[in-house]
Amino acid sequence: MEMPMKKDKSLREHLVKLLKEGEAHVTFEAAAKDFPTNLRGKRPKGAEHSPWELLEHLRIAQWDILEFSRDPKHVSPEFPAGYWPNKPAPPNEKAWDKSVKAFRADLKAMVELIADGSIDLYAKIPHGDGQTILRQALLTADHNAYHLGQFVQLRKILGTWE
Repeated sequence: MEMPMKKDKSLREHLVKLLKEGEAHVTFEAAAKDFPTNLRGKRPKGAEHSPWELLEHLRIAQWDILEFSRDPKHVSPEFPAGYWPNKPAPPNEKAWDKSVKAFRADLKAMVELIADGSIDLYAKIPHGDGQTILRQALLTADHNAYHLGQFVQLRKILGTWE
């Protein structure tokens, strides 16, 4: 099915906006902004994860989706253990900033992939089993939105969300 260029362009713009601006959910930038260092590894009572664990999970999963989308030799981490850090706290202060920077870079790369008009959003990824770039973009947006909601909830519980 051939899609008119105008509609394809519109879909790409909507996907980019969904990933970058959040639409119905908070953006990554808003969720991660000014997160207090002393609370990054804290798992509040009743919470399954710490902010660090969620940040790393977001980064790893987004990286995996992106790399699968563009690299036929990519090997995904073992599921589920490979998608989560080993400890609730970052190993050092620089680890948090490194993870934030990597998340931003991979989000930018996913946005560039989607915005590239030479890439067919509907074509099956040759090394996949039915996935398309459109599906990968929606998976990224959905996964990020879900865990960013958890991230904001943690910030509320920890008293660091305005």
